[in-house]
Amino acid sequence: MKLYFNWSSGKDASLGLYYLRQKEDIIIDKLVTCINRQYDRVTMHGVRRSLLEQQALSIGIPLEIIQLSDTPSMELYEEQMNRSISALHAEGYNACAFGDIFLEDLRAYRVQQLAPFGMELFFPLWQRDTHSLIREFIDLGFKAVVVCAHDEILGKSFVGRDIDESFMEDLPDNVDPCGENGEFHTFCYDGPIFSRPIPFEFGEKVLRRYDKPNSADDKMKVGFWFCDLIPITK
Repeated sequence: MKLYFNWSSGKDASLGLYYLRQKEDIIIDKLVTCINRQYDRVTMHGVRRSLLEQQALSIGIPLEIIQLSDTPSMELYEEQMNRSISALHAEGYNACAFGDIFLEDLRAYRVQQLAPFGMELFFPLWQRDTHSLIREFIDLGFKAVVVCAHDEILGKSFVGRDIDESFMEDLPDNVDPCGENGEFHTFCYDGPIFSRPIPFEFGEKVLRRYDKPNSADDKMKVGFWFCDLIPITK
């Protein structure tokens, strides 16, 4: 089995990779991450490429980057992804893994898109209780910071915060503790999968608005706060 891991740079990917590395019959020899070509940052998370590359070096697994257009149509997105997956398949990859937890439609979409390549899919966190997962993440010694938060659900005050007991206590009751519904995204900078912490300092916080998915009204927008993380070079 030749397996690559779909690496988002966040906490769920980190915990999923941790679980898979405990299995002696699975060897992960590549991390694959989608980057926004225009901004050179991790899609949705907004993390700089240089921090992503430092993660991969600390984890000790080679990184492959898929460059995507800024806000591509679904057709263009699938074309770009299929091209990249075809190249991975040609390299001998016949399995991949994701950090998804309970979104059935997302899992079904991944299965559908990868079926033509004969890929075996792994979901190490699938259907785990998200309250237990986030507690385990913290107890294992992982460290992550919120880099993106839904404006209407969480707002500016949550970006830049560490995932810790205080953060969990402050989350509104309607927010999934792992942000599985897209309420927030994170950057994982330390923990048992890393040989060393990833150093950074905080930059500016920015509100960005995007067209609301699946909305017939062109004026419908959804807002996300982003906290820029600036690499510290020694």
